[in-house]
Amino acid sequence: MAGQPIPGSPIVPGGNESTMPGGSYMKAPYGLEIIENCVACPHLQERLFCDLPPAALEHLSQITSPSSYPKGATLFVEGQTARGVFILCNGRVKLSTCSKDGKTLIVRIAESGEVLGLPATLTGKSYELTAEVVEPSQANFISRADFLNFLRDHGEATLRVAQQLGETYHTAVAEMRSIGLSHSAGERLARFLLDWCAVHGNQKSATHVTLTLTHEEIAQAIGASRETVTRVFSEFKKKNLLQMKGSTLIIPDKTALETFAGV
Repeated sequence: MAGQPIPGSPIVPGGNESTMPGGSYMKAPYGLEIIENCVACPHLQERLFCDLPPAALEHLSQITSPSSYPKGATLFVEGQTARGVFILCNGRVKLSTCSKDGKTLIVRIAESGEVLGLPATLTGKSYELTAEVVEPSQANFISRADFLNFLRDHGEATLRVAQQLGETYHTAVAEMRSIGLSHSAGERLARFLLDWCAVHGNQKSATHVTLTLTHEEIAQAIGASRETVTRVFSEFKKKNLLQMKGSTLIIPDKTALETFAGV
């Protein structure tokens, strides 16, 4: 069911509850840190939409409903009337579209700090994508009426929304360019892996990252079949363009993979 949270209160199984001073977050199922208060959020300076003036944060906290979701939960479905937005506090969410014959294309993977369902909520149209949780996550819901009133009252928040819409547009163009202009599935996969490392890597190890997606999901992201992705992965391993140790992706020679991807 769309938007259905984990049943019960967000408490660690066994009753181990932990609240930060000031009530900013507490432990929940799967080890999530549930952020209950936008004003006391520990990520205020790190995220585009969260870094707002105190008055806006206080208003945001009053209209936000915190919820935690398990992997596989659906926040909203393509074609569903927009009820409002979800602020993704922790975790990742897969945004996808589906054809009439059941073929799925993953548009992108949303990261912590993003506001999901923005275009549909702003325009009053149906959600244009399906949002599915790919790892245990916290996504706080704000109804459409409350969100629109919030934007009317706080110009800075409206600017942040415009910035996120702009970033989403540029990401969508980049994805279309990668899928439409790449000459082979191997080239598309190489570009995908390089982009994944750029987003999920860190300064110490930009080529050692956790890859949480299945071959099927990667196939949906690059417009290929699962069998093709599995075959190309095998070819990349033989050429030492990549290594997999459990869920850890290792790129021994980033330059070689970039050359293969044509970037």
